[in-house]
Amino acid sequence: MNKAHKYQLVNTKLTQLLDPNVAWIANAANFCSLMFEHFPFFWIGFYYKTDENYLQLGPFQGPTACTKIAKGKGVCGHVWQKGETLIVPDVHQFPGHIACNENSKSEIVLPIFHNKNFWGVLDVDSQQLDNFSHKDLMGLREALDIFEEKAL
Repeated sequence: MNKAHKYQLVNTKLTQLLDPNVAWIANAANFCSLMFEHFPFFWIGFYYKTDENYLQLGPFQGPTACTKIAKGKGVCGHVWQKGETLIVPDVHQFPGHIACNENSKSEIVLPIFHNKNFWGVLDVDSQQLDNFSHKDLMGLREALDIFEEKAL
């Protein structure tokens, strides 16, 4: 099954899974679990904005992770600063990369907005170089649109 079709099927499940009557954190946990079950991600998780200076670790699947990231630092902090998705084919070539786990090789980070305000990011890592494409961007963006609508 190709990636685009797989995202379509998983996002259909996500629409049924997320419950607007529970806290965002429960939905975020199920979001990560569902994605981790269906894609060969090394790590997937949420970082959410807690104040003007840091993103804090939220629900995730994968190895242990950094708990706080400053604005402008690492890939996640850069996405917060710019407000735009970033695909990094080789994280070790990214200036200021925060190495939470040395086995991470490539990364895609998407911003999340709530009521037009920056809320946090979805961070996805792979153990393979150059593992994320436009198909991942489109599939994950659709998944986050569902999350933003049903969980925030």
